[in-house]
Amino acid sequence: MNKKHQKTLHAIFSNPVQSNILWHDIEALFMACGAHRTEGNGSRVNFILNEVRAVFHRPHPQKETDKGAVKSVRKFLLSAEIVPFPN
Repeated sequence: MNKKHQKTLHAIFSNPVQSNILWHDIEALFMACGAHRTEGNGSRVNFILNEVRAVFHRPHPQKETDKGAVKSVRKFLLSAEIVPFPN
């Protein structure tokens, strides 16, 4: 995981919840952690990470992820036992 992925991971777990995290950065983080991605119908994207499955909707037309989606991403990462390293 490179510094950009670590920065994204810290942004996901920061409080208060951020709403300006780019979806592309979240997907890149998932892939860097070893996730398997498959495309679903429409804007759906399926991920499997450490045997944990999640389905997300890519935001459109904006590029940023909303707060509700960031909370879902947090839950997915916690379930997959991915947490930020202390600074």
